[in-house]
Amino acid sequence: MRGKELVFPEPFRAEWQDVPVGEPGPGQVLIHTRKTLISTGTELTAYTGDFPADSGWSRYISYPWRLAGYSNVGNIVALGPDVQDLAIGDRVANWGHHAEYNIQSLAGRYSGVQIVPEDVSDDQAAFWQLGKTVMNGVRLARIALGEAVVTVGAGILGQLAIQYIHLSGAFPLIAVDLSERRLELAADSGATYTLPGDRQDLIDELRRITHGRMADVVFEITGNQQVIPIALRMARPQGRIIILGSPRGPVEIDFHNEVHSLGLQVIGAHVSTHPDTATPCNPWTAQRNGELFFDLVQAGRLQVDGLISHRFSWQEAPSAYTMLAEDRTQAMGVVLEGWQD
Repeated sequence: MRGKELVFPEPFRAEWQDVPVGEPGPGQVLIHTRKTLISTGTELTAYTGDFPADSGWSRYISYPWRLAGYSNVGNIVALGPDVQDLAIGDRVANWGHHAEYNIQSLAGRYSGVQIVPEDVSDDQAAFWQLGKTVMNGVRLARIALGEAVVTVGAGILGQLAIQYIHLSGAFPLIAVDLSERRLELAADSGATYTLPGDRQDLIDELRRITHGRMADVVFEITGNQQVIPIALRMARPQGRIIILGSPRGPVEIDFHNEVHSLGLQVIGAHVSTHPDTATPCNPWTAQRNGELFFDLVQAGRLQVDGLISHRFSWQEAPSAYTMLAEDRTQAMGVVLEGWQD
């Protein structure tokens, strides 16, 4: 059997290639895609080649790049040996790429599948992976009721973060972004204040909103390494800085003045920081966060439908990347669909 797979042969080029489809091995399933969601941060970094040489990015991305996409919804069409509790035909959220077929392992930090509840749509389930990642970052912040929280970056991760932070009891919750449209969505997601990122008196306005105390927690969600020093200035002494966006290069800061003397905590919140195994001290594995993501969607406490800004048929994926590379501030959730039509 053969299927289509999205490949970046070189920067600024995306194309579909015909590839063989293997059989699932032990602990694996073969999934036929229904919909996928583009991760505009990670995938645009790979599509544009905008990352330093000899970095974590350069070790992850080499051309031709065949790992685009990790927010897949599909149906299981074959089971590997010893697979239990799943059946052919099950609709599952998974780590699969933008491809017609994906083989997925059932365990591992960058794998796993989860059955999608009947009353959760494909559109909603496509946010499962991003939803888990952001939820993990918000947990690492340990937000207490009434703490002032700033999110710097109101893209798709920022919008999810704002909803989780709102549920966690933050007040005030301040969203910062350069895009007016994104700030409007941030207000709908639960932000109590929205501030343009290019505002000249940004720090002074934050000080006014927080009664001079500054933010207890600051989330950096842009992935722009030049923004991190600005985010540090928003935190109170002994505040927490959560790096939820993935920086694309070195960051130059004066650690004595900006971190050490203020007692700041800088916390990395990559998806890999999920615990591998549930413990009484930390039961929130990726699987457990995935269950809660679906529960919150079902309960109407997490709204993701309004975060979809664009839809493309899977064949039109190259046009989607062209659009995003030109101006991704006008996009939010970009869905590729029509795989099973």
